[in-house]
Amino acid sequence: MELRDYITVLRKGWALILVLALIGVAAAAGYSLLKKPVYSTSAQVFVSTQTSGSASDLAQGNTFTQQRVLTYSNLVTTPIVLLPVISSLKLDMTTDQLASRVTADAPLNTTLIAITVNDTDPVQAAEIANAASQSLTNVVQNIEATDADGQSTVKLTRVKQADVPSVPVSPNVPVNVVLGLLIGLALGVGLSVLRQALDNRVRTEADVERISAKPIVGGIAFDSKASERPLIVQADPRSPRAESFRTLRTNLQFVDIGSKARTFVMTSSVQSEGKSTTVANLAIALDSAGYRVILIDADLRRPRVAEYMEVETNAGLTDVLIGRAELEDVAHPWGRGNMVVLPAGPIPPNPSELLGSQAMQKLIERLESEFDYVLFDAPPLLPVTDAAILSKKASGAIVVVASGKTLKGQLAGAVQSLENVDAPIAGFVMTMMPTKGPGAYGYGRYGYAYGYGIEEDADRQTAFKQPKQPKRGRLKAARGTER
Repeated sequence: MELRDYITVLRKGWALILVLALIGVAAAAGYSLLKKPVYSTSAQVFVSTQTSGSASDLAQGNTFTQQRVLTYSNLVTTPIVLLPVISSLKLDMTTDQLASRVTADAPLNTTLIAITVNDTDPVQAAEIANAASQSLTNVVQNIEATDADGQSTVKLTRVKQADVPSVPVSPNVPVNVVLGLLIGLALGVGLSVLRQALDNRVRTEADVERISAKPIVGGIAFDSKASERPLIVQADPRSPRAESFRTLRTNLQFVDIGSKARTFVMTSSVQSEGKSTTVANLAIALDSAGYRVILIDADLRRPRVAEYMEVETNAGLTDVLIGRAELEDVAHPWGRGNMVVLPAGPIPPNPSELLGSQAMQKLIERLESEFDYVLFDAPPLLPVTDAAILSKKASGAIVVVASGKTLKGQLAGAVQSLENVDAPIAGFVMTMMPTKGPGAYGYGRYGYAYGYGIEEDADRQTAFKQPKQPKRGRLKAARGTER
């Protein structure tokens, strides 16, 4: 993952990160409030040896004392020292329990022993520290060697008495809160990154680019009312979503497909990715720019174009391919321009064979000579082979990818099915793109502060490309109702 990917992850998962951070802070604060305060205090003991006073004796005594200090510090937590403490203070605990509250430390190159006691009772902590220092002094004098007079050669002196602490050392509320915040943030970031790494859905253009090097020719934002008004270019031509279809139209004009013909097969990986509404709106956008367009419903299994365009479905492409009807008899002029709609017609028992037939090849050649754009709405690639067969005969396939719905494996499989038959891929169109959040689609990415009306946009398209004059007499204009 690159730096921008991590930034995107943080932007997507900010809510989760914030929630876990707050939970961490709340947990730390609750722990600090519920935990009983612990107080700490220390007593300090000085260790010395009895010598004759000569320089050599002093040096030897100092070396001996430093060696003994570590041993004496380890004695502090043994029963020989703690039992007298328990007895004198009448503590209701065992030596092991008391040892867990007492620590002894001997700083390097010194003859000092610091005895520290942690206890929930500050007074008791001071009493234990002082009693332990006195008990250690007594034990050392009893177990160490004595001189000729019966006096111990080592002497322990308490140089610092433990005072009653007034401020607890635990819990440290500020430290705990900061630690809880950091742990919560770390968990939030970790879970966000893990969720992103395990996400197998296509959500951004970068996901498509990792699967195929073919261009992304358009992006259509998610519209909750798409089912109510599928032909948005016709219903609301000045809306931002309609503008995105005109952007798709413009991008498609500059796609290098290696041929003069402009025959495109609109397909997808699986169903319900928006391919039918996309190709229908694209056809209307091309028609509004003055191009001669024919929209053909080549989904001979679940046709939808006739329903969207509201044309008759009794006869169509199937009848033309089997020679039962002429193209002029079943094609429907649509709108006020040069657009023609050819419905699917009756559903045949052999859709793949019909779409791959010589009759389809001849039909495509004829349509390419009469129209500027020939658009097919084909079935999804993964369930059936119809779209792959048809794309082989066309200028290229346009694969529709539903953001947040299409799986990466499904898209990779769809691309592979086209490559297996050497069918050209003209590009990808992303649909259902989010309008909010880090992955939001900006309708062309250059903003929509100003827009072109449908007439203005048509004028701009005509300025750089004058469409061919329609050939009269090719299709009968009497069929269908103008809209």
